[in-house]
Amino acid sequence: MSARSRVRHGRPTGRGRQRATSTTEEPKAMLLDQIASANRCRTVWSKEFGFSTIVGFESDLDATEMLYTSLLVQATHVMADAGSRQDYAGRSRTRTFRKSFLFAFAHRIGERLHEAADVETDAASKRATGQELVLALDARAEAVDTAVDELFPRVVSRAVSGDLDAEGWDVGRSAADVAHIGRAATALSGQ
Repeated sequence: MSARSRVRHGRPTGRGRQRATSTTEEPKAMLLDQIASANRCRTVWSKEFGFSTIVGFESDLDATEMLYTSLLVQATHVMADAGSRQDYAGRSRTRTFRKSFLFAFAHRIGERLHEAADVETDAASKRATGQELVLALDARAEAVDTAVDELFPRVVSRAVSGDLDAEGWDVGRSAADVAHIGRAATALSGQ
């Protein structure tokens, strides 16, 4: 059975994620997107409804949701430990700090996960059976893209907006550097 025909035994599906607070929904959607794309899924964030839909194959969706939950807990602990922040005039900048923290955390986690996935894919492609696996993963990615296009025919990409806090960005990036991403990020077998 070829890699392309094997992908037809399963079909990508979509799952919704819970709504986040308005302050953190955009960076949390970005974190989910970074994790999903490293796990061969795609996300569509519905800003007006405040939730994201993840589209992918069941095993990839499971890995994405498990890693998202773990990383969100890790990020939340670091943010809570960081406490509140004020500017030079004593005004609160905690909201901007946390938003910046989460954006930086999401961005760096995405870098780490994609680096790990690239290493695993390169290693698999060098093995005799790995070529078949890489073809199967490519077919799965194509099926996920098709499913997203069918479910969301008018989806558009947009840039991240808003003020950023330099300290929040630095702390978020540092937290992502030491966050535990586990084996879920690089598991290519069993797909």
